[in-house]
Amino acid sequence: MTDVQRISIPVADTALPAELAVPDGAGPWPGVVVVHDAFGLTDDNRVNLRRFADNGYLGLMPDLFARGGVRCVVRTIMAVQRRRGVAVDDLLAARDLLAARPDCTGAVGIAGFCMGGGFALVMASKGFGASAPFYPSMAPFYDSVVQGACPVVASFGRRDPINPGNGARLERALNRHHIPNDVKTYAGVGHSFANDLPGQAVVRIAGFGYDEGVTEDAYRRVFAFFGEHLGS
Repeated sequence: MTDVQRISIPVADTALPAELAVPDGAGPWPGVVVVHDAFGLTDDNRVNLRRFADNGYLGLMPDLFARGGVRCVVRTIMAVQRRRGVAVDDLLAARDLLAARPDCTGAVGIAGFCMGGGFALVMASKGFGASAPFYPSMAPFYDSVVQGACPVVASFGRRDPINPGNGARLERALNRHHIPNDVKTYAGVGHSFANDLPGQAVVRIAGFGYDEGVTEDAYRRVFAFFGEHLGS
């Protein structure tokens, strides 16, 4: 299993804690900023972080809730909808740190889950090489969000109560703006299908729930797409 290192990212007001997963072997490698969901830097999110390193990408997951308290969590979630704020600045700082590392090729993508998926879409127009949102939790004003975006590979679940019909909406917006994309909505699964949250029997009732097979297919698409747009 890929080791995860605890590092810090210099930002305007603090040294932001983050976790870095480095592939085995000799680099340099492309980088990916991996954005956690609303549960923060959990073991489940570390599994997804390691997956990027296992597939040849420097993975960096900043702790967007590190400043602490309910206000920090609310402010971070609101930054997705506003498309600006401290969390957006933190993700840009994470990208810059990765790009400057001698073991990075300089190409940096972004991926995220739920809340983090919303950030992955928001940041797609802010200097990343490719974006992989998983079931992004954000208002679907996609036409304005994807203006000037990098290539996007997005994954949705058809039973997702947060994103009804949003996979098709995002694909249409990306096509209207001539953004290279691979958008897939998976039948039979809901929200958080790539996050193995606790209490699966309960969360499935609410339209959530982990699915290993769909997760594997979504990552297969992500790594094929990233290989095309970020290199390997």
